[in-house]
Order: sequence, then structure tokens, then C-alpha cells
Amino acid sequence: MRHVALGAVLAIALAACSPSAAAEPQARPTLTPVAPSLTEPSPTPSPTPTPEAKQACEAIGKFQQEVEEALATMADFGPVTVDGEQSDADCAAIKNFQDRFGLRPVDGIAGAATNSVAQRLLASDPSRCDAGRGLTACVDLTNQTTWLMRNGKVVHGPTVTRTGMKDFATPTGYYEVDWRSLKDWSKPYKVWLPYWQSFNGDIGFHETTSYLHHVWLGSHGCVNLLPADAREYWDQMVEGTSVVVFGHRAGT
Repeated sequence: MRHVALGAVLAIALAACSPSAAAEPQARPTLTPVAPSLTEPSPTPSPTPTPEAKQACEAIGKFQQEVEEALATMADFGPVTVDGEQSDADCAAIKNFQDRFGLRPVDGIAGAATNSVAQRLLASDPSRCDAGRGLTACVDLTNQTTWLMRNGKVVHGPTVTRTGMKDFATPTGYYEVDWRSLKDWSKPYKVWLPYWQSFNGDIGFHETTSYLHHVWLGSHGCVNLLPADAREYWDQMVEGTSVVVFGHRAGT
């Protein structure tokens, strides 16, 4: 009896492991040949630009000609035609300008904020900064701009900044960078200050912690920089770098 039971178990195990041991053979499906097409497939049509997308480069900003004139002198953002009309090239240049200086939205339209930045940059005069030998960071409070000079030549900028608001005016004068930290904590305002470089007590350069072009805002005395400019200032400046602050911010 033991031999019979063992044989039955082996038979069941082998049946379970054998593929399709008791299955009926399946008929193979009949494949119907398909004649090849003698015509080229129709290309997928390109999406039609929406009115909003077209408008972004066709709209003429209120300060179109003023911004065109400014960009024509800068020559860093692409070709423009100074005629007060919008073109694809004008729009592309204005977008490049807006993107470089942190303006939002980047829409190619010459509005008030874009024109304000363009005119402030044009009005910035490096000769007004009493820079000596070596590297000097210049801060123009009047135009809310800043730049770096080395041995009397501009090596970065001018670019935009935001300085102290009313009751917190950034003081003018001659200073030196006395402390640097890649990321410093502001105890009074409970915020991190990236690329911190102080030059007058608690006043220094740092990356802005908010949108730089809100004209009704100001710092508590510091020189706020766009992220790319803050990194550039950090890379070029060291402890002991000269800082010259001049001019007067309106309303302070």
C-alpha cells in the first residue's frame, strides 16, 4: 500500500509541473495579410498659435520706443529697431532684458517696470564712483544700481539693486567688506541671507529674499541683489574689498 500511495503522489506532482499536460492543442490563429499602403502618411499638423501666444510678441508696450532706445545702446540683448513698433526681434531682446534683470513676467512687453530698469541703468555713471585701485563695489542710491570696478574699469554691471527704505536708509560713505558668509541668519527679521557680505555693521550685500522690483518695498539698509549678481559679487569680492555708497534714494 505504501508503494501504491507514493506512486500516486509522484504522478500528481509530475502532472502539475508538466506544461499543458492535459490541455487540448490550440488552433493557431489565421493571419490575414495587409497590403502595404502606396501613399505617404499625412503629417501631423503643427498646433496653431493661440491668440495669447501671438499677442505676447505683437503687443506694443506703453514705453516701446524708450526701451528700444535703451536696448540699442546696450547691445547685449539682441538687435532692436528703434521705431516704436513691435517686432519678433524687438520682443526677443526685451524678453532677454527682462530675464536678465529679474523682471516678471518675461513677456517682451515694454511696460513701466521694464522701462524703469532700462532708464536707471542708462543713468548709472561709473565715473561718479570714487573707486581706487583694486576691486571696488559701487552702490548708486539715486538710480538703485550697483557695479564692480577693478582699477577704474567696470568688470560687472551695472545691475539693479534695492537699498534701504524710509527710516532705514543705506548710509553713504567709504567702507570695506568685514565679514562674509555663504548663508547668514538675520536674527531681527528671522530670514536667511544668502551670499552675505557686510561692510557697515549689520548692513551688507546679500541675495534678495523677495521680488526686487516692488518699488514700494525697500531693505532695512542692506544692498539687495538678484541671485546671479549676488553669486558674482561673492565670487569676486573678499574681506577688505572697498565699498563706495553714494547718491540718495528718493523717499528716504
